[in-house]
Amino acid sequence: MHTQITADTKLYIGIDIHKRSWKVHCSTDLFSGKSFSMPPEPAQLKAYVDTHFPEYEVSTAYEAGCCGYYAHRCFESYGWRSLVVNPADIHRKGKERYTKTDRIDAQLISRELKDGRLSSIYVPDEHREALRSLFRRRNDLVKDFRRIKSYIKMQLLYFGIKVPEQYDNDHWNHGFRGWLDAMVFQYPVAKASLESRMRYFRFVDEDLRLVSNQLRAYCRKHFKKDYYLLRSIPGIGGIVACGIISELGDLRRFNSVKHLAGYVGLAPGVYQSGDNYKTTGITPRAHRLMRSYFIEASWQAIRTDPVMQHYYRKHYDKDTKKIIIKVARKLLSRTLAVIKTETPYEIGVVE
Repeated sequence: MHTQITADTKLYIGIDIHKRSWKVHCSTDLFSGKSFSMPPEPAQLKAYVDTHFPEYEVSTAYEAGCCGYYAHRCFESYGWRSLVVNPADIHRKGKERYTKTDRIDAQLISRELKDGRLSSIYVPDEHREALRSLFRRRNDLVKDFRRIKSYIKMQLLYFGIKVPEQYDNDHWNHGFRGWLDAMVFQYPVAKASLESRMRYFRFVDEDLRLVSNQLRAYCRKHFKKDYYLLRSIPGIGGIVACGIISELGDLRRFNSVKHLAGYVGLAPGVYQSGDNYKTTGITPRAHRLMRSYFIEASWQAIRTDPVMQHYYRKHYDKDTKKIIIKVARKLLSRTLAVIKTETPYEIGVVE
């Protein structure tokens, strides 16, 4: 009697990726698998699979993290099915929640992949990934800018120097900067400390302006249609539009506002048990950077769009934080609509 293979043999590879080494767990439909360590080189993993598992249908998965999508793109170039997963999506049973090693993590990823319970996060193309790196660099500069301003204010407070009333705000104009430069201390070392901080302040300020201009210019050139569609919405400026293009990618991939709101994190959490039903505020799982940008843009939309202002005032007696989330959700809906319909937004009139 001749035996005949009736199904493709499948290999499931779970990888716990780190900078210096990978912990790999291979399993198939017939055996639970084998764990081993290897250098962080996709080509070496392919050589191992070609040697020990020839003609297998290969699926790989690893957790999203600092190592990016290079390995994912290499695996796909080999003809493998590759997933980059959110660590929170990997189910852990009972005691697995209290024991964590690289080997166990690789085994769990392989098990979940084999059982078909994993789904990949959105992996941007290399063009948008490069744009995203510049956008995130700008956000790093914003943090540095706020930090150095706080350090300068801290030094003034420490030495008991009161800021003049006309300069006591977040906008550091040339007059305030000149006042800081002309400040005199009893001892020169205190002045040297302030001068050092001012040099760093000016460096970050200049670099922040340069990167912001580069972002806007690049999006105007390479994503012109989407950029100007987004800019037509009151509240969404050039930087927010660049953030949407780089961080969220092509919004046409979202099926509905609900889908987009869940991705950004402007969807409510719900708890129900029997007759007990309540919302738990916005979900903690979110794209935190873009959620903060949409909330910030909502405050500007209230000032410039009569419809948004009317919507805000209609809920004015409620908690301010809850109202602005509602406005941000409405702004998100408009954002998806202008991209889907490819029609610029027109400011309406409140009837």
